[in-house]
Amino acid sequence: MAPLSRKIINDPVYGFITLDHPLLLGIVAHPFYQRLRRIHQMAFAHLVYPGAVHTRLHHSLGAYHLTCNAIDELRRKGFAITDEEALGVKVAVLLHDIGHGPFSHALESVVIPGVGHEDLSLLLMRQLNEDFDGQLDTAIRIFTDTYPKPFLHQLVSGQLDMDRMDYLTRDSFFTGVSEGVIGYDRILKMLTIHNDKLMVEEKAIYSIEKFLVSRRLMYWQVYLHKTVLSAEKMLVRILERARELITLSVAAPAGSPALDFFLAHCDRKVEIAANLNKFCLLDDYDVMGTVKNWMFHDDIILSALSRMLIDRKLLKVRFQATGFDPSYVEKIRSEAGRKLGVSPDEARYFVFTGEAVNTTYNPRDEMINILFRDGSVKDISQVDNALIQQTLASTVKKFYICHLNTSI
Repeated sequence: MAPLSRKIINDPVYGFITLDHPLLLGIVAHPFYQRLRRIHQMAFAHLVYPGAVHTRLHHSLGAYHLTCNAIDELRRKGFAITDEEALGVKVAVLLHDIGHGPFSHALESVVIPGVGHEDLSLLLMRQLNEDFDGQLDTAIRIFTDTYPKPFLHQLVSGQLDMDRMDYLTRDSFFTGVSEGVIGYDRILKMLTIHNDKLMVEEKAIYSIEKFLVSRRLMYWQVYLHKTVLSAEKMLVRILERARELITLSVAAPAGSPALDFFLAHCDRKVEIAANLNKFCLLDDYDVMGTVKNWMFHDDIILSALSRMLIDRKLLKVRFQATGFDPSYVEKIRSEAGRKLGVSPDEARYFVFTGEAVNTTYNPRDEMINILFRDGSVKDISQVDNALIQQTLASTVKKFYICHLNTSI
């Protein structure tokens, strides 16, 4: 009997998603990839939007599906994409987020300080390339933008890539936030290539503008929601406190050997490449199981923060346009310290400040180019009567303070 070479997955957003190559099926079945089932796409967004419990696996399959559609559309328009290139870009998109650790961006560079998920994704892709006898060579070249057709990399990573197109569509679907709805199907139909660069046809201008505005609204309404921000920052403080206790030789056992290992190695001395298998044993369950255990730790800071997170008794968040006066922050910390019976220095775990940043469109990063009928090319911010002008292209920064809820 011939080996299975086709699998159909029923996705709630797009319908049926087809995996039709042995390499794709092998990657999806690999433990590195299956781990993505156990990592939430939106970290703690489900504390505000209960339906937002979809995973990194859902998202990667969705981005893969959009990539398949984009390739089919470009081929129909006569652009040359070989079967090897098509498979390479599909694999690259399927694995673009494989390096995410527990709770995705919330713990970015926290579990392994100073190492982002893009670096880990590349390390894991190279390991998978060994496991699959070099079949990921083209995918890795596309992922690292060293392949001679830049538009293939742009499908994987760019301001109009399939990653962003799926997460906006999917996150809007699962949160029920209609402001995030984009016309992804029309944008895909309008994709084109000019001088080996990915562009969109003139007819898609308004769809692109809607895409960018939707991204801006989703950031402030969902991704940087006060409750979500509070929960994510509290989780970071919980891990920081556990590491502080460990450096003081106070036991703070985690819920798994893998998490114990990375808590103990809180600097970059740990050889990442040699510990990829340990990293791939980490997921949201390790972290939340550990936090539940730490609710009963003898350390008042660790136990209080853990119980607050588990019970959803979160720190309050206040945004403002300018930074907070240090004397005001110290006053709030002193009050929190007295309330909890900890020192003002220890109260920094319950009262802290930070910045929330969102850029709708950054033309200095990578432009979204519009190809006009006369052959001219303009950046989306430069078209006539452009909605995405300097105001929306500039970075919006809000300062926040997280502080103890007086009702706790």
